[in-house]
Amino acid sequence: MPARNESAGPPRSIPPRSAPPSGGQPPQSIPPGRPVRASAGPVRPTPVRQAPRPAAGGGRGGNYPAGALASGGRGSGGRGGNNIRIRKGRVFGVVAVLVLLAILAWPIGLLIWANGKIQHVEALSGAENTPGTTYLIAGSDARGTGGVDDSTSGARTDTIMLLHKPSSGPVALISLPRDTYAEIPGVGGDKINAAYAYGGAPLLVETVEALSGLTVDHYVEVGFGGVQGVVNAVGGVRLCLDYDVHDVKSKLDWKAGCHTVMGKTAIAFSRMRYSDPTGDIGRAQRQQQVIAQVGKKIADPAVLLNPATQVALADAGLAAVVTDTDSGIIDLAMLGLAFRSANGKDGVTGTPPIATIGYRTPAGASAVLLDENLTPEFWTKIRDGEYPAGEKVGGMPGS
Repeated sequence: MPARNESAGPPRSIPPRSAPPSGGQPPQSIPPGRPVRASAGPVRPTPVRQAPRPAAGGGRGGNYPAGALASGGRGSGGRGGNNIRIRKGRVFGVVAVLVLLAILAWPIGLLIWANGKIQHVEALSGAENTPGTTYLIAGSDARGTGGVDDSTSGARTDTIMLLHKPSSGPVALISLPRDTYAEIPGVGGDKINAAYAYGGAPLLVETVEALSGLTVDHYVEVGFGGVQGVVNAVGGVRLCLDYDVHDVKSKLDWKAGCHTVMGKTAIAFSRMRYSDPTGDIGRAQRQQQVIAQVGKKIADPAVLLNPATQVALADAGLAAVVTDTDSGIIDLAMLGLAFRSANGKDGVTGTPPIATIGYRTPAGASAVLLDENLTPEFWTKIRDGEYPAGEKVGGMPGS
C-alpha cells in the first residue's frame, strides 16, 4: 500500500464505491470538504432493511408481525397492550374520585336540605353569658302536628327541659314540670308554662333564665307531631311502666310492663299525668324515658347509616322544629350528642328539688312548688358540673 501523505493539502479523491445489489439504495454523495479516511480494502455496501409488505385484507395499514404488536405498534386490534393498561388505570382513578365525591356530597347535601327545613323565631334574651352551653327545649302542643287532641285550644308548652353542658363535668338534663310555680317577668306568679301563652318563646326564655340563673344559648321547640314521626321513622321504641293505665284524656291504654310502641302511643305515654300517682313529676320522667329511647334507637348504626332512614328522620323531625334565629342544623346535632350524653351512664338527669306538688297559686290553681332553700345550690352545681356522673337529682321531698 502506498505511503500516506502527511502533508497538508486537498483531500485525495476517493474511488467510487461499487454499485449495490439490486433493491439497495443508490450511491450516496459525500459533501465537499469532508475528510474521508481511506479504506484498506473494498468498501462493503450498507445493508438496507426492507419494510414488511402489508398483506391484503388487513385492518388499518394491514396486518403486522407479532413482534410489531408486542412492541406497541398498531395492528388490526387497535392500540397496543401497554396503552390499554394505562387507560384502564386512568378510568379506575376517575371512578374512585367520583365515588369519593358522591360519599362526601350525600351528607353535605343532606345537611343543606335539612337546614332549610328548620323554622326560626326570635327567642333569646341577650342576657350575659353563663359558663357552659345551655339549651332550652320546649315541647309544644300545637294543633295539627299529630299531637294528642283534647279539649284545650291553642299551643302550650307541655314539656320544658334544660340541657346544660358545663365547661367541665357531666352533661345535665333537667325537666321543669309544666305546673312549676314561677315568677313570669311582667306578669307575676303563675305556672311556668303560662309564660309561653303570655309572650311566646321570648317570655318563656326569660322566665326560665330568671328561675335557673342560666343564660339560654339555644332555644328549640318541638311539636308533638314531630316526636311521633321520629318514633315511627326508627321503627318504634321500647318503653316501660310498672302499672296498668286507662287514661281518657291522654288516650293511653297500658298493661304493666315493657312494650315496643309506635309514635301515637309514645306521645300518649309521655303526655299522661292524671293516672300517674306523682302527676307532673311522673310525666317528666316518662318524657325523659321516651327521649332516651329515641336517642338510643337513632344511635344504632343500622338506623344512623341508612340513607332512607336519615331522610325520613330529618323530614319527620325537622318539619315540626322551631329554633332561635342563631341556631341551625349543626347546633341541633350538638344538642343531640349532649342529649345522648345526659341520658347515658355518665350523665345527670332529674328535676329541681320540689317542696310540694299540692301548692295553690293566688288564682287557686294547683301547682308544683320548688324548694326555695335547696334550689339555688342545685342550679349552681348544675351550672358548674359538680354533680357526680350518673346521679339522679332533685325530685320529690325525701327522694
